[in-house]
Amino acid sequence: MTRPHSPTAPRGAPPRRPRRSAGGALVALLATLTLTACGERGEPLEPGSLTERDPTPFTLALNRLPDATHAGLFTAREQGNFTAAGLAVDLRTPPDPAAPLRALEAGEVDMAILHEPELLLARDRGADLVAVGALVQEPLTSLISTGADAVRDLRAVAGERVATGGLPHQQALLRGALQEAQVPPREVAIADAGFGLLPATVSDRVAGAFGAFWSTDGVALRRRDRDPVVLRVDEALDVPAYAELVFVVRARDARERGPVLRRFLQAAARGHRALREDPRRGVEALRAARPRLDPRVLPFTVNETLPLFAPDDEELPFGHQDTRRWQRFASWMVDNRLLRQPPEAREALTNEFLPGLGLAPSERPGG
Repeated sequence: MTRPHSPTAPRGAPPRRPRRSAGGALVALLATLTLTACGERGEPLEPGSLTERDPTPFTLALNRLPDATHAGLFTAREQGNFTAAGLAVDLRTPPDPAAPLRALEAGEVDMAILHEPELLLARDRGADLVAVGALVQEPLTSLISTGADAVRDLRAVAGERVATGGLPHQQALLRGALQEAQVPPREVAIADAGFGLLPATVSDRVAGAFGAFWSTDGVALRRRDRDPVVLRVDEALDVPAYAELVFVVRARDARERGPVLRRFLQAAARGHRALREDPRRGVEALRAARPRLDPRVLPFTVNETLPLFAPDDEELPFGHQDTRRWQRFASWMVDNRLLRQPPEAREALTNEFLPGLGLAPSERPGG
């Protein structure tokens, strides 16, 4: 199902879910030790992390420079949701697009924001990683170009050069899309633009930029009157829907640090709820974190991205991951020979730590 993508008012708040009950003095004790909110499952805070004076350090590697896709996270930080959860969260900006995955595998960060296909490729080569929540529920990756010779049909890039962010999954997706369009991938040269994908969209040296986001880069170009042509992977390029950005941890941590992960995701959900109620909070939080963001563009990219943080089904909590959709996308990657072996989606993701949800031990990653 295709979402409407217009900078309209945010959708309403999700319905209340019943909270767990307890008796007698236990209620008063749990009230001081658990996070409680509409639609959230309470989780006892760990000993030693119950006050602001002794929070649990937690480092999240962002996938790129802070932008609208991170608005809810910076809102959560600015309004103290992470601190209230007993966490000292470091939202770490990566030096290059490939850094988050490297840092996570090396144990330098607790969690990283990765692209779903990036995670599947990493697992295909043996990385023991698992997605514990979706940040952006729909594909954002696009081929964006500008000018009189802008690319309006993927077949037009045959014999041309296309810029990517240098990530293997971007090249893999492009290769799969080219194969679907019956364009031999060897006929397209790839240029590594790193974080310079937006400038690459207006460069005469490449036909377009693949890996740019339609909700941020595309909107920014439109607001600057560059008349971009945006070919979204899930619409114009026949790539199945997937979650563009997911929260990923080492499988060992998913087994051993459940309370910390749940508290992080609860706090993140609160930040995104506040963002939905007032998008200006996200704009202000992002500007505080990255003052160079264009104030004439940022409100529009935040509003355009806002609907993509929530699942289609409003009964489901922030971060929910659809196993069947993951499996369909993984099968497409296998069919286009982007993965060496068919993956089992249930091993690549878990919804166990999301607000209001939990899985039986046998369903947990590695369980």
